Amino acid sequence: MLRTARPAWCVLLAADLLFSTFAAAAQQHDCDFWRAVVQQHYAVPERESADALARELSALLASPDPELRDDLAYSILARWIYRQNVLSTPTLLSLTDEWRSNLKSGLGEAGTDSVLKRSFSALCLAEIAKREAKSPFMGPQRYHALVAEAIAYLQQERDLRGYEATRHWIHATAHTADLLAALAESPLHTKDEATSILHAIDARLSTAPQVYTQGEQDRLAVAFVSVIRQKDFDPSTFDPWLSQFQNEDRDVWTATTVESLARYQNHNYFLQALTVHLSLEEDSPAMSKYRAEVLKVLAAR
Repeated sequence: MLRTARPAWCVLLAADLLFSTFAAAAQQHDCDFWRAVVQQHYAVPERESADALARELSALLASPDPELRDDLAYSILARWIYRQNVLSTPTLLSLTDEWRSNLKSGLGEAGTDSVLKRSFSALCLAEIAKREAKSPFMGPQRYHALVAEAIAYLQQERDLRGYEATRHWIHATAHTADLLAALAESPLHTKDEATSILHAIDARLSTAPQVYTQGEQDRLAVAFVSVIRQKDFDPSTFDPWLSQFQNEDRDVWTATTVESLARYQNHNYFLQALTVHLSLEEDSPAMSKYRAEVLKVLAAR
């Protein structure tokens, strides 16, 4: 049986409705709108949906404009996710999955703007992880998947820029360190995940082709301490991990290369930062032991 052709007006109406739908989806608030949100102490504007605004802000995480990306989009999202708790659980889950996917977007590129989406998605996921540790909503499957993805991203990111004159903060390593530090605070965190995070930190420091200069080693040290602070951390893994540093730098002065010097300096700066952060922890036999072991290694370098 042949279908009857649709009247021309029907086709035009359908096209009109489709265009209107796309136009509404593409409609964005301007920079002044978001500045006003910040100026009003991050209150959700009247007659606006925090959930809808959050999805709009998420798209700005890839913006090359540092004000839009960092000062506005990230800052507002961070407040709404963790401090003000204005987003619904479905939106939190949707954003979590979107940002998890973003960690792989353009992965492998270096020197392009694609890193902005990855890096600032990791930073927003750190706020999600802080919220999860305080008030769980993800569920075990999504949480453990995020831990694995954050570990993989830390090791696989190739764009290690810190701060640039035009793009301002890029900072993928530091942002991922923040994410891992927050994930370690969850009661769902396992011993195997703790060990994997420590190995990922070592791998990132050992393979970075340049010496980090924007505090990345310090942020990684915070993540490290967040892991070993947990009650179920296996202390027997600490000394082998520390010995690995020494083994990797064993030939730095006899087989010197640009790469080996970068690794050596990144290790040094990390161990120095780690000593400080261990000293800031509440004193305990375990923390005292860890601090003494790190100081012993530093003294021998």
